[in-house]
Amino acid sequence: MIVFDLQCEPVGHRFEGWFGSSADYEEQTARGLVSCPTCGSPDVTKAVMAPNLGRKGNQVSLPTSRPETAPQAMAHAPLPPEAVAMLKAVAAMQAEAIKSSTWVGEKFAEDARAMHYGEKDATAIHGKATTDEARELIEEGIAVAPLLVPVVPPEEAN
Repeated sequence: MIVFDLQCEPVGHRFEGWFGSSADYEEQTARGLVSCPTCGSPDVTKAVMAPNLGRKGNQVSLPTSRPETAPQAMAHAPLPPEAVAMLKAVAAMQAEAIKSSTWVGEKFAEDARAMHYGEKDATAIHGKATTDEARELIEEGIAVAPLLVPVVPPEEAN
């Protein structure tokens, strides 16, 4: 199989096409069988693309950035000032919202469910829930939302 980057001429939409060979591409294009998946134009040409060259078997490959190290590298990259300001604003709004809320810790799902079914007085609460617990609450029609900024439990705060 061969992969070509293709583009339609009127608009320039880029897309990928897989063919058995270059001759297959030429034949299918000549018969009008290749068209842009976005706009449907049959006027399609090969786009400029970087070659995919395999290395020789006797060459040693150079180390590249491993996926597990990429987030660490990104963690040290400075954020744009606008992003810092936005995150500070979100954190301030969340802090203000949870002032009138009660920390229930690991009992969040249990307490939210009890309030929903009228077994407990309904008040604003925040705490911890697993992804499965949150999914079950939502499936039961219980409104929950994640906190966007991590919260330190009161017993762990200085």
